[in-house]
Amino acid sequence: MVMKQNIINARITFKKSPIHVLEKFAFKDMPNACLTFKKNSSVSECVIIQTCNRIELFAASDNPNIDKIKSTWASLTGQEEGVFRDTLEVCENKDAYEHLLKLTSGLESLVVGEEQILGQIKESISVARQTRASGKRLNKLFDRSIRIGTRIRNSTGIGRGGISLGSMAVKLAEENVDDIKSKHVLLIGTGEAATMVAKSLKKRGYAFNVTSRTVERSIGFSQTLGGNPIKFEEVLSGFSNYEIIFVATTAPYFLVTFDKMKDAMKNKKSGAMILDLSNPRTVDEKVATIPGIKLMNIDQIAEMIEKNMKKRKDKVSTVENIISEEVPVIEATMKRLDAEPLVKDVFTNADSIRIKELQKALQMLGETDEKRIKIIDELTKAVVESIVSTPMNNLRRASEQGSPELLEIASKLFNYKKKE
Repeated sequence: MVMKQNIINARITFKKSPIHVLEKFAFKDMPNACLTFKKNSSVSECVIIQTCNRIELFAASDNPNIDKIKSTWASLTGQEEGVFRDTLEVCENKDAYEHLLKLTSGLESLVVGEEQILGQIKESISVARQTRASGKRLNKLFDRSIRIGTRIRNSTGIGRGGISLGSMAVKLAEENVDDIKSKHVLLIGTGEAATMVAKSLKKRGYAFNVTSRTVERSIGFSQTLGGNPIKFEEVLSGFSNYEIIFVATTAPYFLVTFDKMKDAMKNKKSGAMILDLSNPRTVDEKVATIPGIKLMNIDQIAEMIEKNMKKRKDKVSTVENIISEEVPVIEATMKRLDAEPLVKDVFTNADSIRIKELQKALQMLGETDEKRIKIIDELTKAVVESIVSTPMNNLRRASEQGSPELLEIASKLFNYKKKE
């Protein structure tokens, strides 16, 4: 019996979970996690992609069971199964292929087009291969997707010249404040915008304090993205300690008020730059009237990268069009793999019969001339291949077109039994 293999993608990403929550779902030992999923979750192949912005499982299974995947994931990370209800996204087959292509081309990244994710995907499939957690299906899918993603990046330039909101904010701070490494820097927030700021600060080697309304969030954030976590209460009464303040929260009120900053600047010898990346704004605009303070809000920062983002958005639609053309090709390739074990088995059995009957015939003829034997051998190979090739190619095409019933009939005709 020929079993159809499904490709499943189960993921938790920054789109539904903040960074400090994502960390709770991360696997400490990825090779072991892959093998555990294979053992306990009814999957035959497994690849895990794990970054600070996403944890994703790709698996092959002839009997997908999302509940088993959830329970295995929960046991590996010490979580309750109920926590997956609002965070886990799941897709299969065609949708999973499209998602992987969007990953390799950079469309799913926090900063569209960023290069790092492609290297992380290459590393993930490499680890899965080394531990034999992946097999011919996921190896084929990832190899093809990496090649397509690389080609898309090269042909569209989706990753060239891009700058995120966080990177632009840090760049503006560099342009307005001398020698940032000697200054005290504060980051308020642990969400998407704060993540981009933290990545940019860390990349440039700038030390910074980070705070959130709960110290647990700050600690989880800092363990993944750097920064020194401090209590929220200390920040509200200690704005005078900082020369650069990045504010990136979703608070429905002004965190940085006119009165607090006025008090902070009374005895402060140096000025302060405040960059408000919050939407809605969480820094009172009147703060900009205080002597020594330079305030920039999200609209001003976004305006500076608008031209860049317009070019990027134009490229996104081009990338999406290429992906929509490539998905059916990958889908046909993956479906064809369902027929390959049967095709290989038929060719192997036919050749075994050919060799057996050839040896009988040569004995009966008493043929010993090597040149003649070679001619007869090549003749029998050609005859068998001519007879078998057409129906086998038709089976491959039927598999590509999604006709499993023909595969089932063929498996019965040829007495094919799936090898475990």
